Amino acid sequence: MIDQYVDKISGELNIVPKKIQATIELLDGGSTVPFIARYRKEVTGSLDETAITNIRDRLHQLRELDKRRAAILASLEERGKLTDELKEKILAAETLAVLEDVYLPYRPKRRTRATVAKEKGLEPLAELIFKQDLKDMEQEAAKYINEELKVASVDEALAGARDIIAEWISEDGDARGKMRELYFEKGEFRAKVIKKREAEGANYKDYFDWQESVKTCPSHRVLAVRRAEKEQFVTLRVVVPEDEASQILESMFVKGNSPASEQVRLAVQDGFKRLLSLSMETEVRMATKEVADKDAILVFADNLRQLLMAPPLGYRNVMAVDPAYRTGCKIACLNHEGKMVHKETIFPLGSDLQKEEAVRVVRDLCDIHHIEFIAIGNGTASRETEEFIRNIGLSKDIHILIVSEAGASIYSASEVAREEFPDLDVTIRGAISIGRRLMDPLAELVKIDPKSIGVGQYQHDVDQALLKQGLDDVVISCVNQVGVELNSASKQLLTYVSGLGPVRAQAIVEYREQNGLFRSREQLYEVPRLGPKAIEQAAGFLRIRDGLNPLDASAVHPESYPVVDAMARDLGVRVQELIRTEELRKRIQLSKYVTDTVGMPTLEDIYEELAKPGRDPRQQFEVFRFKEGVQKPEDLTPGMKLPGMVTNITNFGVFVDIGVHLDGLVHVSQLSDKFIKDPRDFVKVHQTVEVTVMQVDLERKRIALTMKNNPDGFFGQPKKKSEKAKDKVKDKLSPPGAKAKPKAA
Repeated sequence: MIDQYVDKISGELNIVPKKIQATIELLDGGSTVPFIARYRKEVTGSLDETAITNIRDRLHQLRELDKRRAAILASLEERGKLTDELKEKILAAETLAVLEDVYLPYRPKRRTRATVAKEKGLEPLAELIFKQDLKDMEQEAAKYINEELKVASVDEALAGARDIIAEWISEDGDARGKMRELYFEKGEFRAKVIKKREAEGANYKDYFDWQESVKTCPSHRVLAVRRAEKEQFVTLRVVVPEDEASQILESMFVKGNSPASEQVRLAVQDGFKRLLSLSMETEVRMATKEVADKDAILVFADNLRQLLMAPPLGYRNVMAVDPAYRTGCKIACLNHEGKMVHKETIFPLGSDLQKEEAVRVVRDLCDIHHIEFIAIGNGTASRETEEFIRNIGLSKDIHILIVSEAGASIYSASEVAREEFPDLDVTIRGAISIGRRLMDPLAELVKIDPKSIGVGQYQHDVDQALLKQGLDDVVISCVNQVGVELNSASKQLLTYVSGLGPVRAQAIVEYREQNGLFRSREQLYEVPRLGPKAIEQAAGFLRIRDGLNPLDASAVHPESYPVVDAMARDLGVRVQELIRTEELRKRIQLSKYVTDTVGMPTLEDIYEELAKPGRDPRQQFEVFRFKEGVQKPEDLTPGMKLPGMVTNITNFGVFVDIGVHLDGLVHVSQLSDKFIKDPRDFVKVHQTVEVTVMQVDLERKRIALTMKNNPDGFFGQPKKKSEKAKDKVKDKLSPPGAKAKPKAA
């Protein structure tokens, strides 16, 4: 069966079968995607994480399809309905949609008009009419009048027969295939506002009288209109030209112009309107939702990756401030290891006496704890608090920054936070989180549900299981790409290390607490619940600074230590000298160390690690400031130029924090004077940009921004025809099961 999967996946992903086979064997053997991508390059031909993930996901889909196929075959066999011809069709079905079409006529179903007609003994009449060669149809129908079975007239008999025929047509695989094609090619979404809900649903007014082609409707609009429907502001339908649908079906089932043929024609029309159209509408809605979900998850995952990989401040002394008006600002002073050394509450926006006290407290704490950075959460009162602290005469060496606190309140009330800080108030926990996410965004954000971080697109509307899988993949990828300090990492961070998970992460933390700091990776074998396979998967991603073996601080896997030892031995030096001295490394002839199991890809990775052991792939941290004097939307005026930071990227544009407690939107058409197909190709999350204010809608709480040199549009302005045409290329939707053209691997 694996060979069958290999050939199919190879054809779809355009990857040679040998690489597919090797990857499947590694995955089935318990290896993780990061481990395979980093440490098994020789086996897979250097496939990257994206390719390996695609193989894993497609393999899962094919196995689920075969699981459903086996269940259908077993059901039919048990009920004595499985024929050789039917079995052949089931085995030949390549998609779930086709498989379900084949099974539909045999699936146990609820009581329908057709089943009622069959109970009245009208199925033989339906069969005769469907053949369309009856000489005297009414005379034949009269034979089925039966008071006991409640068939009182010829008309009732014919109506029952039509119900049966309508169901046959709606369950015919070929008919469903042609209707499916029609719906995806010529179907239209149509939305109408529900009366008396216009005012309450003003945010969805774009969909109050809206229609768009199924084939070209962008994913974000699919999700938006579905949300409007879910919140009962609009009704949503998927329609096709009824005349064309009837013509297609009549050409398949109606023969000639006899009275029987007229009955079949009536059954075709009824079958389409009452059964087939509703079934196809449901399929379209499900298929477009699935495509939209995947697209939204890709957007979310890409944003999350950029946020997690944001430049870390690093090991500095930080004062973290969770701002507020009435309840005061909560302060947490953190040392360079991220440990809280002091907590305090100040009222910088209160009375004159409270302000004086706040000035004294902040100054004293900065001196006592040698504060280098002050991190202020970007919530309520953040800009006012920032202005206050900037004006109290602190040293110019102390940098004051606004930090996103998205998800901090979720974290502070979570079980994770209670476990970490059982004796602290939730507000102090929030302040600590704000400070730590400045020091190391990745290490802190893994403690928060990614859906609460605020970088998604309709994340609460998409398939939650798919979303979790997609976001977990991103977090795992980022954590393992950066590497984890074994002696200081939290349980949450360790959980995402390849091969670990929550149970083994907890075991590592407990071992560390009971036995002190790890001195070498070899000690991992002493940790309960960590077997050889788990250690193999995890060891290369765990770092030990100042350990017994200098390679333990690097991404060199312990299985490759003998190779490095041989390199050092051949040069007559120690490994430490090899790491410190570039001239020595230049003398290494990598080809000399190629074996059956260690190839050039691994040797090249080792060489890079020796140059920069445990290097952090994230960019250098840069200080950013919002424009002074602009603190709320009311301060904005059209034409105003402002510095901002990208907080979220969607298919329709980019959200930018400009320091007014409400992110502005740069529509995709306003990103550049040149056409931008995908905003993600133009900007990144956490990137600093300069924007110009176009419009401020205080009532709808919307700010329109532009990054163009010559702005020419306004928020909500419809796209030009040329832009719509370009969108169609990107957003074209194919029917389920259609083969997409693969990209070369």
